Amino acid sequence: MVTRFFSRIISRLNRTTRFPAIAFVGFTALLLLWFISPVLSQESLEEKVFNEVWQTVNDNFYDDNFNGIDWAAMPDKYRPQIRQVQSRQQFAEVINQMLAELQTSHTYFYTPSETAYYQLLGIFQPEINDLPDAAKALFPNDRYEYTGIGIFTKTSHEKTFVSAILDGSPAAIAGLRVGDELLSVDGNPYQPIESFTGKAGQNVTLLIQRSADPTSQQEINVTPQTFDTTTLFKEAQQASTQVIEQQGKRIGYIHIWSNAADLHQQQMMEDLMFGKLADADGLVLDIRDGWGGGSIAYLNFFTGESPSITSIRRDGNAFIADYHWKKPVVLLMNEGSRSSKEIIAFGFRQAEIGTLVGTTTAGAVVAGRGFMMQDGSLLYVAVANVLVDGNQRLEGKGVTPDIPVAFPLEYAEGVDPQKQQAIATLITAIEQQP
Repeated sequence: MVTRFFSRIISRLNRTTRFPAIAFVGFTALLLLWFISPVLSQESLEEKVFNEVWQTVNDNFYDDNFNGIDWAAMPDKYRPQIRQVQSRQQFAEVINQMLAELQTSHTYFYTPSETAYYQLLGIFQPEINDLPDAAKALFPNDRYEYTGIGIFTKTSHEKTFVSAILDGSPAAIAGLRVGDELLSVDGNPYQPIESFTGKAGQNVTLLIQRSADPTSQQEINVTPQTFDTTTLFKEAQQASTQVIEQQGKRIGYIHIWSNAADLHQQQMMEDLMFGKLADADGLVLDIRDGWGGGSIAYLNFFTGESPSITSIRRDGNAFIADYHWKKPVVLLMNEGSRSSKEIIAFGFRQAEIGTLVGTTTAGAVVAGRGFMMQDGSLLYVAVANVLVDGNQRLEGKGVTPDIPVAFPLEYAEGVDPQKQQAIATLITAIEQQP
């Protein structure tokens, strides 16, 4: 059709001498631009976002030496790849290859196809209010929400495994286990967001494999829900809080999924002072996985720097609020413990509050900030270096446990050797109290 159209024009031009050759060439070029303009406009958007990412890092990355790499050379290196991408996922992969050159945590490019995008927006929501139009369309209720089942996953040998499950989530209620391999969702490959979009409150069928034996495949029905990411982690923390009766001891347990909001920390202290954990003999404080951020002030609650307060009512009844946990504590951590959670682990060891159990933390201790790009994507950038006690840098190092316990994820069938060791360690500590 296009060839026939050009043939007619050429034929007409050949029958007249009023149009010089140069005019024909110019006219032809304009027509070519008209026909391919949709392609150019799409490439133009991708290049604009690519340039925006590069410039944002250039202006805000904490180290003006860019961790020793030639950041100015990155556009020439990666722009040719950007021009070849065929999907937003491929685009994000190229961007993250470029960001990985900085070899620094808190530096990543997120798209709306992954749960971390929404979770980080919920964490950063006091700072990010003016969304680009491309992102506003995702949140018609003016809340940072997504529909899902409450899981974290890891890919190993091109297989997707459940690596963590939010307490109280649809996945937990349905009986999904850490270590399960996700084979499909309603007959299609698992996608963190796409698999559940528009399915809140509906029955969804997961095909999982529970062990290395293919005969362990089974279907699990789960009902996705819409999560408000500004409250998601506090609700999971509350659902995790429990007392475990074992060997005649009352073991308090709480999982801090996000350390980013003061409300989460206040909730923990209320549970320890007045709530269901107040009568526990000891505490397992689980800071594995999830997100860091936020204050580390609640370390004072375990070090005893805050005075007790006695309130005496008119009738003479006294109430003593001791803002200090004096009972044994075990800190449970892993390679998913990051940012301020790692500083918490460092502080536990420094103050000799309790034993550290698990695996070495992520070594991701710089300060990050979120920036919205014009296409609605989220760029996470390390904007400040972080030193502990003025001279110790945990970035790239992490904090090692006192009692190392590996956690083989694949087909773990819900068995948690780290938590088991933490409980055993706490029981010993309780028994050794004077």
